[in-house]
Amino acid sequence: MSFAALAWGPPDGPLALCLHGYPDTAWTWRHLGPFLAERGWRVVAPFMRGYAPTELAPDGRYQVGALARDAIGAHAALGGDSRAVLIGHDWGAIAAYVAGASAPGLYRRVVALAVPPLPSLFGPLGSPRRLLADLPLVAKQLRCSWYILFQQLPVVSERSLRTVIPRLWSDWSPGFDATDDLAHVWDALDSPARLTAALRYYRAFAQPWYRSSEYAAEQRHLFHLPAEPVLFMQGRDDGCLRSEYFERAAAALPPASETELVDGAGHFLQLERPDLVNERIAAFVGA
Repeated sequence: MSFAALAWGPPDGPLALCLHGYPDTAWTWRHLGPFLAERGWRVVAPFMRGYAPTELAPDGRYQVGALARDAIGAHAALGGDSRAVLIGHDWGAIAAYVAGASAPGLYRRVVALAVPPLPSLFGPLGSPRRLLADLPLVAKQLRCSWYILFQQLPVVSERSLRTVIPRLWSDWSPGFDATDDLAHVWDALDSPARLTAALRYYRAFAQPWYRSSEYAAEQRHLFHLPAEPVLFMQGRDDGCLRSEYFERAAAALPPASETELVDGAGHFLQLERPDLVNERIAAFVGA
């Protein structure tokens, strides 16, 4: 399939591939892209599969394995080399973890924003004692995650997104003016088919019949981590994923990884604190 993307920087610079999440677009990288470009990087931020002007997925698949394969394929399609790095936010962060684990050595470093490694989120399920101790945190997180269950409902959730998406931005990044970003979201989700595509990211995660064995090689790395160093950053005021998970993320990451909990920011920290986030990412990737 073909992808549309925003791009900054010289065509011969090292590749920084930036993956956005939900409910967001490639414009979420409008601060980081120029910042890295000024330091010689070639920054490419695709509109993820299903988000206009990128095509709808021809096979109708939006599972994490498909997102990871897109990131892996982009390295070759964009002429990436051993200097390339992978940067993701929200679903883009999950795709970056899985792409890094599926294709070790392809991207030299991985940056993940807002979503910690999945083992740090779901680890309690493997330990009854830990699960019991974590019940208060799990209860708090479930209250934040109501939208995940709601978005499993076909038709009803599509028809409600005009109301739900602005609420998510408000809840996830309190106090942030999302007017411009919401306009980009509506441009990217400009038809019923595209609204469904965005929701199928969640449906494919929870419901196996939305997944295809075509992406099994990547999908099996869902709870794995890259061998390469990872920078994980989260906003302290994130209303999507409780910041209490931050310490667990630090413990789960591979050697030479780094973490930062960002004050004065919520889920969309790259937009709320671009000054700090840009500098931190640049230092980590060597820009």
